[in-house]
Amino acid sequence: MKQILFLAFILSFCVASVFGQAASKTTESVEELKLRLIDIQAKQEIARLQLEQLDESLKPENIERALAGIGSTKPEELREQRRRQLTMEKTSVSAELELLELKRTRLEEAIAEAEARAYQRSAKAEPAIDNAFRTNLNGLSFLLAIAVVGVVSVASGLGGVLALKRSW
Repeated sequence: MKQILFLAFILSFCVASVFGQAASKTTESVEELKLRLIDIQAKQEIARLQLEQLDESLKPENIERALAGIGSTKPEELREQRRRQLTMEKTSVSAELELLELKRTRLEEAIAEAEARAYQRSAKAEPAIDNAFRTNLNGLSFLLAIAVVGVVSVASGLGGVLALKRSW
């Protein structure tokens, strides 16, 4: 009887730990996604600062100031070359920023989905543990009833045998 009760306890514990591990893996997944989101947001902020800096550098007076110490027979070509270089950098950073924005949106959606799954798993886990425990209790109740009937039968049989011995 003690072994059956012990096995039922172990089974309940195993079911609870499996559901607990699934919930913790989901939580880790959500936390990992949130860390990736923070990383992307930091990269977005850096890209925005680069864009601001490039916008400032593209102003004609700043292009001239950047080339002021360089002597050339064709300063217009140097200014145009500098402007093209800065424009290409700006285009590149803008594209990177758009890509980061797309990644951020997808990550936010993935986080929302992962949190919803975690919530659903936690909501399902609690009744499943209760049901497993009830099933174990129902099984134990049945075994206990059989044991009681067996003990009563054996006691009745022994009582009958003793009664017959006395009568002899």
